[in-house]
Amino acid sequence: MTKRPSTLADVARRAGTSTAVVSYVINNGPRPVAAATRERVLAAAAELGYRPNRIARALRSRTTGVVGLVLADASNPYFGALARHVEQALERRDRLTLVGNAGFSAERQRHLVERFLAAQVDGLVIVSADTAGDAAALAEAAGVPAVYVHHGPPHGHAPVVAADNQAAVREAAAHLRGHGHRSIAFLAGPHDEGPVGVRREAWDAAVSGDPVLLRCDYSRAEADALTRRLVSEGAMPRALITATDEQAIGILSGAWACGLAVPDQLALISLDGTPESAYTAPALTVTEQPLQAMAEQAVDLLLSPAALTEPPTRAGEAALIRRRSCGCGG
Repeated sequence: MTKRPSTLADVARRAGTSTAVVSYVINNGPRPVAAATRERVLAAAAELGYRPNRIARALRSRTTGVVGLVLADASNPYFGALARHVEQALERRDRLTLVGNAGFSAERQRHLVERFLAAQVDGLVIVSADTAGDAAALAEAAGVPAVYVHHGPPHGHAPVVAADNQAAVREAAAHLRGHGHRSIAFLAGPHDEGPVGVRREAWDAAVSGDPVLLRCDYSRAEADALTRRLVSEGAMPRALITATDEQAIGILSGAWACGLAVPDQLALISLDGTPESAYTAPALTVTEQPLQAMAEQAVDLLLSPAALTEPPTRAGEAALIRRRSCGCGG
């Protein structure tokens, strides 16, 4: 026979107190409870294996304690690392996170937002996969707060928390010039949209002469293939900034396959700074995006009454992490 789940009343009987007092302890209020009584209630709950019923709590309070997180692409380590920080920030505030993967599809993103709203989430954190639409407008219409992190559409219906991408590019370019490079190429994505578009514009402003702009998809395979082609044509630049770590890792793979020495024949800096960038061969020099600060600030905005009216905000600069790929000895 299946054991019946323990209830609030069971905990109250075991602790020798009322269900109201147990509720105050479990929900941290609204009334204070004496320390000795609190300990007795918590011990009784542990002995009985009591778990609060989120659905019942939601019906009473009209909140679920659940926040939806929509990722542009869950397979990308950058977004995976960002998601981990968002989840941890929400956990510290006693919120449960539901995660959805848009797979860089605007239609899928809209579908996820609609599903999360139907599930009565208390708020939405969106890493936008859509440069034209505004997923937060759906949340606004439903009376649910939302915030974009890393990227949001222009003139969207929610604040955007991002790093200072312009400063990151300027620092990367200045560092390569410090290694003696005067011509610094840039590897962008297929289109100049979102944060990568901002990074490309900053590169335009930070370099001089006739710099080389390269493009490929945000994947290791595409960057690997691009590198092999450029090396075979004798057109591989001597110094390169990549828009993403995924591209940089592909560049390293293609360079190794072609016998192109990094950093002796190619100095390389990437603009994401995901955790695995430290474990490539050679280790990547990166401008490390402040993912934890971005997540904390996004969650603070989300849980604030002003979340829908705050202007776009920056969570800080991306720190330059010097490693071997640029020519440093670290």
